[in-house]
Amino acid sequence: MVLLRSLVFLCALAAVVFAVPAQEKRVHRQADLSDHAHDDSHGYQYDHEAFLGKEEAKTFDQLTPEESKDRLAKIVDRIDTDKDGYINHSELHYWIKHRQRRYIQDNVNKHWKDYDKNQDDKISWEEYKNTTYGYYLGEEFDDVEDKDTYKSMLARDERRFKAADRDGDGIATREEFTAFLHPEEFDHMRDVVVQETMDDIDKNKDGKVSLEEYIGDMYTPEEMESEPDWVQTEKKHFGEFRDVNKDGFLDSAEVAQWVLPGEVDHADNEAKHLIHETDTDKDEKITKKEVLANWNMFVGSQATNYGEDLTKRHDEL
Repeated sequence: MVLLRSLVFLCALAAVVFAVPAQEKRVHRQADLSDHAHDDSHGYQYDHEAFLGKEEAKTFDQLTPEESKDRLAKIVDRIDTDKDGYINHSELHYWIKHRQRRYIQDNVNKHWKDYDKNQDDKISWEEYKNTTYGYYLGEEFDDVEDKDTYKSMLARDERRFKAADRDGDGIATREEFTAFLHPEEFDHMRDVVVQETMDDIDKNKDGKVSLEEYIGDMYTPEEMESEPDWVQTEKKHFGEFRDVNKDGFLDSAEVAQWVLPGEVDHADNEAKHLIHETDTDKDEKITKKEVLANWNMFVGSQATNYGEDLTKRHDEL
């Protein structure tokens, strides 16, 4: 069973087996840049992980100061995309966002080869459909016990694929396929995320979510089981915060506010912070010289346990 189909069944199973609050199950929140507190007076670990990514930050911790500075200089050259000798806020913001999205890119790369059958570095809807649903599209499909479920899944995937396919040619580039697999990361996929949430929760298909449907999405009481306290909290949240127009239901706009809340752009804040701390002449952009003068803020180094595999064979960023 391929990835998306497995995810659908696992999510359905989790909804039944576990009593998971809605915030944890449905809400797509922007992850912070580091698990460490952002307090420069106690060290720069947050900045290191924001600038390098968590895994690369661990690698840099094993390097000598000289090695760290050498690699940082090369990174600065990459960040300066217009090659004017300066790093402005836009360039630094893009770089930090790029580092944080690597986990998504890794996931896309992992599954890309499963669907790009003709190896043209694109994935057509037909390639995806045949790989995912090939068996269930054959003559035997009428004998499949859950054929209605698979038909629904196919229609849902097709709708999402078309939304991700921005030029409408039926073929997904790597960027479009990323939007297909991770729609919550793309503004133009917002309506799809909301519609899929509505499809899952709106059981009577009246185009709105009642309190019963809202709670039922995350909690199914067992016989003689007392209701957890968090259920009462969620009921209160439904009436006080989720149901903005107070009509007793959530429409698609209210669902959007719930599952895709506005978030602080952590990458934007970090870019501003690094420039503010590094920009000695206060021209709102930084040079390689300014960055290297503050190398410990960007990459740092504990200068311990210099592994040969890290210092000699580490791939360039």
